[in-house]
Amino acid sequence: MTEVQFGDLPSFDQGSAVISCSYSPDGKKLALGLVSGNINVYSTLNWQKLQTLRGHDQVVRAVYSPKGDQILSGSWDKTVRIWDAQSGKCRHVLVGHTDQVHSVAYSPRGDQVASTGDDMTIRLWNPVNGHCRQILSNHDKGVFCVAYSPKGNLLASGSNDCTARLWNTETGECSHIFIGHKAVVWAIAFSPGGDHVASASIDRTIRLWNVETAECAKILSEDSYPFLGVAFSPKGDRIVSGGGEYVQLWDVESGARLESFTGHSKQVYSVAYSPDGNQVASTSTDNTVRLWDVSVRASHTTSSGHSAGTIGLECSPKGDLIASCSFDSTIRLWDAETGVCRRTMSHGDAVHSVAFSPQGDQIVSSSNDHTVQLWNVASGTCQHILTGHTERVNGVAYSSQGDRVASASGDNTVRIWDAKNGSFLGTLSGHTAEVSSVAYSPNGSQIATSGKDYTVRLWDARTMICRGVLRGHFLSVMAIAFSPQGEEVASAGADMGVLIWNVTTGRCRLRLSGHLADIVSVAYSRKGDLLASGSLDTTVRLWDVASGQCRGVIEGPRAIFSVTWNTTGDADYVISGCAFGSVLKWQVTKEGESCRTSLGWAATTGMLIVEGISINGVQGLSQLNHQLLKQRGVVGHMGQLSRRVRVKIVEMMMGLMHRTNPTIALRTVKVVGVLLALLALYVSVKVFFMFCAVIGWTIGSFFRGCS
Repeated sequence: MTEVQFGDLPSFDQGSAVISCSYSPDGKKLALGLVSGNINVYSTLNWQKLQTLRGHDQVVRAVYSPKGDQILSGSWDKTVRIWDAQSGKCRHVLVGHTDQVHSVAYSPRGDQVASTGDDMTIRLWNPVNGHCRQILSNHDKGVFCVAYSPKGNLLASGSNDCTARLWNTETGECSHIFIGHKAVVWAIAFSPGGDHVASASIDRTIRLWNVETAECAKILSEDSYPFLGVAFSPKGDRIVSGGGEYVQLWDVESGARLESFTGHSKQVYSVAYSPDGNQVASTSTDNTVRLWDVSVRASHTTSSGHSAGTIGLECSPKGDLIASCSFDSTIRLWDAETGVCRRTMSHGDAVHSVAFSPQGDQIVSSSNDHTVQLWNVASGTCQHILTGHTERVNGVAYSSQGDRVASASGDNTVRIWDAKNGSFLGTLSGHTAEVSSVAYSPNGSQIATSGKDYTVRLWDARTMICRGVLRGHFLSVMAIAFSPQGEEVASAGADMGVLIWNVTTGRCRLRLSGHLADIVSVAYSRKGDLLASGSLDTTVRLWDVASGQCRGVIEGPRAIFSVTWNTTGDADYVISGCAFGSVLKWQVTKEGESCRTSLGWAATTGMLIVEGISINGVQGLSQLNHQLLKQRGVVGHMGQLSRRVRVKIVEMMMGLMHRTNPTIALRTVKVVGVLLALLALYVSVKVFFMFCAVIGWTIGSFFRGCS
């Protein structure tokens, strides 16, 4: 099956670029304005085309009247038309614009319609007799969009003169000019409460304006593509926008982007919410209208994740924030409850580890750039850059008092730093290979480290002297964690096992087996009764610390690079970081001897991949979802196998880069690629010569038979 994401619904090809979409007030119909000049009307019950309105001969925008009995359209042919929504007949042709008409709108009571055009005017019409009531002319260039306020007393417009303006519909006076955009204002919308106006521009921003003060209250920006469509949700708490090939969902209060829907292959031109707020329609120059189910956000929040593997995770002491770090050189702070990204900080290279101070006001991070950095959580500013390591820094940890920071590096050392002023305090030396992880004991008296020399070492935090070397792993030890009571240490690594050690005796109490690939992260729950382990085999396993039994398995979409716990009240959650940038929050509920897990939210740039599912074998699908799956198609067994192999190869490469020097890893991958290419060439040449031999033998046999 081709890729499907949460909220994805079928698309409908119109054979022409689709410029606008408008739901009927009852949500049962959707009208589409096409570049061809036609208006296609669909039933939203079964998504069958009901009718096509013909009359315009160029680009057209269309909207429903408040009662749903009429459709208003404006076209580049300089005319505005009013159609009977039931019969599809044109009732009025409104003539007056001297250039292309770009936008049309009905007043909330339906007693007035507005149209805008390249002639720099806004015209107000009587929809009953088709007469022009008033001409508003204050813009300096063409007017591209228009919208009525919920009460109908105000009109907002956006123009090629880079401004948005507010008009009194009774007097025709311009009451406010919204100045701030740096390019064409292409789309505009009033909030349901009428107190704000959203304007979308080619300058790659969406601005929220206060209607009373004309001040810009908020700027929503992706800084990557122009926005041509914008609409408020019926409740007013969300904004949907069309930018580039994407449909984005925004939180109005915070201004954070909640979701980015992908599927269009060309510029998205317009977006619209269904009246019930559960669905969004988007149109594009790729000739399609696409439908998105945004009601899934009621139970699952999906935000945009890192653009590369999420290597490290840490929950704040209060449990309200989650910090993640990634190969994409960034650190992100997530709202633990909603999954909304609150802040992004950047290193100069891949960030390998992140940790909160016990007070929660500071973050420490480590990177491929050989540095350790201290960040202010509130402002996101870097307070100190700690230098001294000569190789990448793999792990960091705070002391229990928060006054010290330990960093583990590929230079075989652990360095201790002052967390307040960033000064260097000392070095832990003893590992004979790269140090992969470091952790302070809960009381701050000990430090545990793990390394690629297959050992775990325990250090006196005050004297910095090694007190014990724990041997039991037979490959690199990648992760380490103290139990909440500090009596035990859990370690895991490339040998696919988790070992639980008694700190006092140095003996291994339990060896946990079940993973099928390297284990790169371990974390204890708050109570210490459960241990989570994350592996490159794409799973997170939940272990009973007392018995060593596996109580649950979370199947991840990609290789797991990091795990941590988040506790809210009596509820426990596991946060997992995956290859390709995903961060997922899972609720863990104990049910007898097992643990049940359910997805809380996901921050990801990827898709939900479903393999091996046949449409005929799925029961209870809605007609709409059945159409979606049928439209996307089902691949054969070999197609599924090739996809699975490709994913595994990528994950192996990501794991290789995580465990070794990235430069060496990339060179290795290149060498393997060249060898595979040569092998493929050899096989192709051999097959070719065999084919030629068969052909030659056949021709020879033919001539011998003739003679």
